Amino acid sequence: MAFRPMPTQVDLPALEHEVLARWRERDVFNRSLAATVDGPLWTFYEGPPTANGKPGTHHVEARVFKDLFPRFKTMKGFSVPRRAGWDCHGLPVELEVEKRLGFTRGKQEIEDYGVAEFNARCRESVQEHVGEFSRLTERMGYWVDLDEAYWTMNAPYIESVWWSLQQIFDKGLLVQDHRVTPYCPRCGTGLSDHEVAQGYYEVTDPSVFVRFPVLDGPLAELGAALLVWTTTPWGRRTPQCHVRRRTG
Repeated sequence: MAFRPMPTQVDLPALEHEVLARWRERDVFNRSLAATVDGPLWTFYEGPPTANGKPGTHHVEARVFKDLFPRFKTMKGFSVPRRAGWDCHGLPVELEVEKRLGFTRGKQEIEDYGVAEFNARCRESVQEHVGEFSRLTERMGYWVDLDEAYWTMNAPYIESVWWSLQQIFDKGLLVQDHRVTPYCPRCGTGLSDHEVAQGYYEVTDPSVFVRFPVLDGPLAELGAALLVWTTTPWGRRTPQCHVRRRTG
């Protein structure tokens, strides 16, 4: 079998476009799925991106691994369906829309604006950069089915989540317990670890020392007092939610 000679100076971007074009013309991705359709199923669930922010380098890094393992399992003969998705929920989506509408005081502004209208703006926001994500997906050679992508804001997906929760409940695996959860007083909601970390920045708060005399018991007879150190913002306004800064 003859191979064409490689040039001494390689234009890597041009070579990448050539490979992508060959994959596209020969429908290599779909043919690879068809070749292993009868193989043992290997399920891969992608954590989908939120398309109300532009794609960045961190998306490329994550998608390299999301592409690597399904390709490897496909080469081993497994059937690996790969369906893209778009994450449409979460506080960052609402905060982005609030920022565009100029809202700063909290939920009451949303209710005054109209919940239905606000939800419609959120639905528009999460679709804003889908085209850019799709172009990035193809440019980096990430094999995933974008035509049949699921949207977490659509009823079938939401119903599937409730169905899954029902299965867990029926098996007695759902328990009620307590946990410490970060809370944003401005947004009026609990925060996930990801939301707390997003756009996180440090602030300097004044601290005070307070002396409280003990009034009852043996310690009171000794004239004891409790020395308390606190950073509680006494008399200050409610701090703004620290996830308001969108980082992309």
